[in-house]
Amino acid sequence: MAKFKVPNTYVIIFSVLLLCAVATWLIPGGEPQTWQVFSALYEGFSRQAGIIAFVLIIGGAFWVINSTKAVDEGIMKFIDKARSLERFAPVRRIGIGNIVIVLIMLLFGLFGAVFGMSEETIAFVAVVLPLARSLGYDDFVGVCMVYVAAHVGFAGAMLNPFTIGIAQDMSGLPLFSGIEYRVVCWVVLMTLAITFVLWYAGRVKKEPTEVGVNAEQGVVNEPKSGVGAWFSFVAVTVALILFSWLYAADCVIKIGQNTFATPWLLWVATGLFVVVSLIALRASRRMFILNLLMFTILFLVVGAMGYGWYLPEICALFMALALAAGISAGYSPDDIAKEFIAGAKDIFSAALIIGFAAGIIVVLENGNVIDTMLSGMADALAESGREVAMATMYGIQTVINLFIPSASAKAAVTMPIMAPFSDMIGISRQATVLAFQFGDGFTNMITPCSGVLMAVLSVAKIPYEQWVKFAWKFILFLVVVGFLLLLPALYFDLPGF
Repeated sequence: MAKFKVPNTYVIIFSVLLLCAVATWLIPGGEPQTWQVFSALYEGFSRQAGIIAFVLIIGGAFWVINSTKAVDEGIMKFIDKARSLERFAPVRRIGIGNIVIVLIMLLFGLFGAVFGMSEETIAFVAVVLPLARSLGYDDFVGVCMVYVAAHVGFAGAMLNPFTIGIAQDMSGLPLFSGIEYRVVCWVVLMTLAITFVLWYAGRVKKEPTEVGVNAEQGVVNEPKSGVGAWFSFVAVTVALILFSWLYAADCVIKIGQNTFATPWLLWVATGLFVVVSLIALRASRRMFILNLLMFTILFLVVGAMGYGWYLPEICALFMALALAAGISAGYSPDDIAKEFIAGAKDIFSAALIIGFAAGIIVVLENGNVIDTMLSGMADALAESGREVAMATMYGIQTVINLFIPSASAKAAVTMPIMAPFSDMIGISRQATVLAFQFGDGFTNMITPCSGVLMAVLSVAKIPYEQWVKFAWKFILFLVVVGFLLLLPALYFDLPGF
C-alpha cells in the first residue's frame, strides 16, 4: 500500500478554491462561480498586491543581511562572551551551562519574535550543537537552545512581519498594534520554554544520553570595517538627522487609550545610532551591519507607534536596510541586486500562496455565500459562549498548521474569514490574530510537514520519532498555555484589543 503523502500547499489551496466554487452552487442564495475560478486568482493577487510586495521586500532584505554573515558573527561573539563568564565564582556556582542556555534561548527567542527567524535556525543549530556537547548536554538541548527558542518566540511574537504583519493587515488592524500584551505573552512563553530546557538539561547532566554527533563549525573572522561601511554610516546618519529635523515634532506615541507627545524620541534614537555605530565600526563591518539591523527594528517600532507607519513606509525602511547592508559589506550594485533577488525568490512561494488564497475569498464574496457561512458558524456557536468560540478558532488554526506550516499561507487562507466571524460572536479581531499566532507557532515544532523541523533534525541526526517522544508533552502544554493566554483578551480591556 502506498504511503500517504500530504499534498503540496498549492494543491491544498487550489482544492479549497474549487470546493468553495462548488459551494456557490449548493448554498442557498449563492451565485454560481465555478467558471470564475481562474479570474478569481487574478483578482486575489490584485487585492493583495501590497502585502505580496511587503513579503518579497522583507525576504530580499533579510537575505542580503544573512549573506553578509553578520548575524552569524554576532551570535558567535555572543557565545564566546557567555563562555568567558566562567571565570567568575558566582557564575560557576549557578553553572555556566545554565547561563549559556538562558542567554542563547533569549537571543533566539527575540529573533523569532522580532523578525520571524525560522529557516535560519538550521544553520545555527549546527553551530550551537557542539557547544551543547562541550557543556555536557545532548543534542536535544542544542536543538532546543536554537530551534525551540526561536519558534516559541515566533509563536509569541511582537513584531514578526510574517505572522502579525500579514494577519493584522488582512484583519484591518493597525500594523503591530496590541504589542503591549504580546510582550507579556512572549515573556510567559519564553519563561516556560527556558524552564523546560533547564529542567531537561539538569537531567542530562545526571544521566548523560548519546544523541547525535556533530563537528564543530564557526564563522571566519573578518577584517576591520572598510570604506563601504563608513560611507554607509555617514549616509544613514545624514538621512536620520534630516528626517529628525523635519518630522521629530510630529512624533506621538499611543499606548492603549493614552497618547504621549515625544518630539525628542527621534533625536535620541539618532544620537544612539551614531554612538553605537561608531563602536560597532571599530569592531568589524559585520558588527556594523548587525547594528543596522537592530536600529532598523528600533526605527520600525518608533515609526509604527509614533507615526502610524504602514506597509509602504516599512517596505521603504527595509529596502534602505538592504542597500546600506550591501554597501557596508563591500558588495557591488550587481551583488546587492543578486542577493536581494535570491531572497525574494526564496520567499516567493509564500507571496504566491497569499495571492492564491485571496482568490478563495473572492469566490466566496462574488458567490454571495460568505455571509451565509459566517452566519451559520455564528449560530452554531451562539449558545456556547465566547470561550468555546475562541477555543474553536484556536483549535482550527492549530489543526490547519499541522498540514500548512507556512504562517503567511495560513494567514491568507484563514484571517479574511476568521476576522469578520469574530465580529459576529463578540470577540475582538486582535484576539483572533493572537489565536492565529499561537495556533501557527506551537505545532510547527512537531508537524512532519515542516521542512525546517525536518532539516533541523537531520542536522542534529535526531530521528523524527525520538523528537516526537521528547517534545510532544511540552508542545501540548504550550497549546494549553496558549489558550489560557487568550482568555484575558476576552475578559479585560487590553491595550490595542
